[in-house]
Amino acid sequence: MLILNSNPDYRSPLEPDDADMLGLTAAEGVELHLRFRDHHAETPLISLPALAAQTGIAAIHLKDEGKRLGLGSFKALGGAYAVVRLVLEEAQRRLRRPVDMAELRSPDVRRVAETMTFACATDGNHGRSVAQGASLVGARAAIFVHAGVSDERVAAIARFGAEMIRVAGSYDDSVKEAARVARARDWTIVSDTSWPGYERIPGLVMQGYTALVREALRQMPAPPTHVFIQSGVGGIAAAVAGHLAIAFGDRRPVFTVVDPARAACLFETARAGHPVAVPHGEPTVMAMLECYQPSLVAWRILSRVADAFMTVDEDDAMAVMRRLANPVGGDPAVVAGESGGVGLAGLLKAVADPEMRSALSINEESRIFLVNTEGATDPCKYQEIVGRSPDEVTSRGAE
Repeated sequence: MLILNSNPDYRSPLEPDDADMLGLTAAEGVELHLRFRDHHAETPLISLPALAAQTGIAAIHLKDEGKRLGLGSFKALGGAYAVVRLVLEEAQRRLRRPVDMAELRSPDVRRVAETMTFACATDGNHGRSVAQGASLVGARAAIFVHAGVSDERVAAIARFGAEMIRVAGSYDDSVKEAARVARARDWTIVSDTSWPGYERIPGLVMQGYTALVREALRQMPAPPTHVFIQSGVGGIAAAVAGHLAIAFGDRRPVFTVVDPARAACLFETARAGHPVAVPHGEPTVMAMLECYQPSLVAWRILSRVADAFMTVDEDDAMAVMRRLANPVGGDPAVVAGESGGVGLAGLLKAVADPEMRSALSINEESRIFLVNTEGATDPCKYQEIVGRSPDEVTSRGAE
């Protein structure tokens, strides 16, 4: 299902704070930060020419965040970046002098960091990033996970020394519990979603994501005409759409937000014209996108710069995992987790439907930009769906 943006704010300028948060200067600062991170390297932009020809479009480019900073997800760019920024700001306040990234591992900054605890709720990937950021600077991390987070994902977070706290219920329940405990214990919440009175830190998380857009634009032979990005609470979609709107202005690509049908909080928010919570139902296989209430700051941005909103079903998500693992023609194999290929699932659904294709002005000259937001962050689940392990997919693709 597809709906076009009919919000009254559509195509109006971003609010000044949002434009500063996602603008070119801020993105340059994020890239400067990354130069001080261990294991940093630009992630690959993968071209899928055979799939593009099969679908009747000019080009498909997929930014593969499954290789980001050893964490296997684009989330590595957000939570850890916010933690580092907050530690440096607190060090500057306490030391009463400027403090920058070059001092991140200095004794003075370390002593400040050791007094701080960062908390968040997560489906897996964001918590791993926050925990890694806290470990990097010597701070503590307390990560709240809901009942649906697999033991494998919990173990992947715990290896950074984080305290793991299980919460009964859904992701939204874990968000509320994390906020409650953090207030009581004077911890700093680093959330990837926002609510009234809490926007700056989620804004820093989103700011971190702009690095992948900057890299992709440098790697592409020509700017994209269309973008399909999957959405949970909306942070990655808003970061990509907002930065592209700032970078290209009126020449920006057509931007489509893709939701799981079972957790379509952005889709339903767009339909209503204001933020809404959707009811909890049967869990979705797209675990990293299983969110039932949008981030307020993300919606504020998407209401202005997203052109369309759509949903994909469970079978769509699993089929695209298999399709990327078993590519057509000479296209390379890509390991995409359950949520990683959802943007591509949205594209394939749109190009197969004449009405959707027309509504989005997709034709034989269209150049599509997508993000594989995660690799196989739960290898057992990946093998269950694809029928092969991530290593088998990767080795076969290299043959």
